[in-house]
Amino acid sequence: MRMLTRRFNLSAAALLLGAAAVALPAVAAPGSAAAAPRAAAATGTPIQIYGAWHCSNDACLWGSVRTIADFDANNHWLIDRGDGKPSVNLVVLSFVNPLRLLNGTNDSGDANGVPVGMTSTIVNYFTSHGIRVMLSIGGITYTNDWDTALAQNGTLLGQKAAALATQLGVGIEIDYENGNSPNLTGLQAFVTAYRAAHPYDATGADPTARLTIDVAAGDRWLVGLDQYATANWLKTSSPVLDYANAMVPSKQPSASSAESNWLEHVDGKPTYSPPIPPLAPAKFTGSLFISEGNTVRPECTNFASSVQNASSSWVESVAPAGAGTTAGMLGYMFWAADVSSTRGVNTDPPNTCLGGVGVGSTALSVPIPMPALRQQ
Repeated sequence: MRMLTRRFNLSAAALLLGAAAVALPAVAAPGSAAAAPRAAAATGTPIQIYGAWHCSNDACLWGSVRTIADFDANNHWLIDRGDGKPSVNLVVLSFVNPLRLLNGTNDSGDANGVPVGMTSTIVNYFTSHGIRVMLSIGGITYTNDWDTALAQNGTLLGQKAAALATQLGVGIEIDYENGNSPNLTGLQAFVTAYRAAHPYDATGADPTARLTIDVAAGDRWLVGLDQYATANWLKTSSPVLDYANAMVPSKQPSASSAESNWLEHVDGKPTYSPPIPPLAPAKFTGSLFISEGNTVRPECTNFASSVQNASSSWVESVAPAGAGTTAGMLGYMFWAADVSSTRGVNTDPPNTCLGGVGVGSTALSVPIPMPALRQQ
């Protein structure tokens, strides 16, 4: 099978879940110095990003063309939270295989290296309702393909990603989950080539200029990638990437655990060699599950009991710790809409996420469409 999972530990059990997870060691024990919360800023900053990764109906393959009638029947909750407004302001179609994109593969599930289900019709389904669309290149199942593609020609891969962005009018997310020896030289070539075609745009007006990266839930996995991206691409003084997504851990965290993970990015890791610099709160989102295993999660169906509700005040007010000047993270990303796994729950009717994500969109005053993002 080409795709079973997004970002779990590499154990067979985790791969079979098909959920989006990043392996991360346990956070500091409650009450320890490492877990002590920083004083929040006096005033919070409203959430700007409230988005969902999207897996189509085949566990992230996007291997068939869907009719709009079928797609809408299973995904209408994303574009209408009950009052005619969308539940999210961003959807990330997941995943494009980087090696197939580089090689321009044509087979039953890909056309010129792009999954056949990622069509302009699907993109327009969301953008016509004011929802920004991006494509995610990678996922943990395609880590080896990232390695191979970057070793072959990172520059050409970046050029092909930029051409794909132009073709569909979307942004691109880098999801390269090599936690041991990422090819940072090849990835730099990819980013340089992409930015040559689509320069950084602080206004957010050009959807193709939106280029982001996924990092672990905290600073203790994907360390090399995290360090390089924070030091070179996510600086507020000279930004190259728009922002990072701190991905979900191996299972849904509590609010306090999620905040501890996210605080690691804000603080950085000065004792690491090389050190991971602090990341401006305005340069990343935090992620939560809306489909996980066999459990229908309150994050999907019950906002009042959800982690996004419990953590929202912290997310909106966490103070900078050496990078950036404004308080508050950019917002939330959710894993994942539609059918993220061939086993377990998904977000198709009757288990839509109107009660969790949709209600949260109203409660958190999520802006539709997404505004220009804070730069500091």
